[in-house]
Amino acid sequence: MRLWAATGTSIARLDEANGVWEVSVSLAGSGAQCVAADPSDRDTAFAGLREHGLRRTRDGGETWNDVGLPEPGVFSVAVSAADGAVYAGCEPSRLFRSDDGGDSWRALDSLLELPSRPSWSFPPRPWTSHVRWIAPSPHDGDLLLVGIELGGLMRSTDGGETWADHRPGAQPDVHSLAWHPQAEGRAYEAGGGGSAWSDDAGETWHPADEGRDRNYTWSVAPHPEDADVWYVSASTGPFAAHGGRDAQARIYRRAGDEPWQEVADPGTAMPYALAFAPDGRLFAALSDGRILEGDGWRPLELRGDPLDELHALAVAA
Repeated sequence: MRLWAATGTSIARLDEANGVWEVSVSLAGSGAQCVAADPSDRDTAFAGLREHGLRRTRDGGETWNDVGLPEPGVFSVAVSAADGAVYAGCEPSRLFRSDDGGDSWRALDSLLELPSRPSWSFPPRPWTSHVRWIAPSPHDGDLLLVGIELGGLMRSTDGGETWADHRPGAQPDVHSLAWHPQAEGRAYEAGGGGSAWSDDAGETWHPADEGRDRNYTWSVAPHPEDADVWYVSASTGPFAAHGGRDAQARIYRRAGDEPWQEVADPGTAMPYALAFAPDGRLFAALSDGRILEGDGWRPLELRGDPLDELHALAVAA
């Protein structure tokens, strides 16, 4: 098993052997804040840097190359499991697509023509906004969801050439999005005001908040074998979640129409990323550098380079 993680300053590769995870850090000091694994090649990954563009490795993190993205502030990156397209989202809000593994890029600027665009604004920097999350459907290479922070959940059915504006029922303050890997049409959202799900391929959304005592949701992950079971991390608000003290956060589980149930208390840390592995294990990456495994929520045994902070997590092929 291999995991990729963005620490906010670097990229970490974690390889499992005999229950221990060997940690190797690269891109130190780069400002890496998002990472995506290529589902067809475990040695290929993309790292988005806050001020220095997008990097690609094809040798498991030994070397990283700048792919020449036109915008320097990369806040999200994704690789489509359906057709291999690579997407990168930026601040100020722009979206780019590559159909040759990152060798060349084209701007999907019709996203910026949506009627809601004049209202997009990220509260800590109200003069701008960014593409916080990109979710290509694993079943349909033309189907794409994009979350603007803060602006809305947008949907494309032609690979990003044209867009439908913020979808009914979804949270406009999008933090993360996910598709179910088996159940076509099922999608999930964690946002600043709560969580939501869709059963019509992201066209419309159903709020799902009953049972939680905190609604500033951040990460979302559906169980790969059961589309009715999904998890979110949540805090009491942005100041607690990102303030660097007590995040007041919990991890919750929902099954069907049942209310959310708290399943893990990570202490003072914020669970910034939830990710399922193909074998059904759930991992939670925390702001204090720990990674919890869902079966008992025990910290992984890490060896090698130290991890003081984690912002994003991706499971390699």
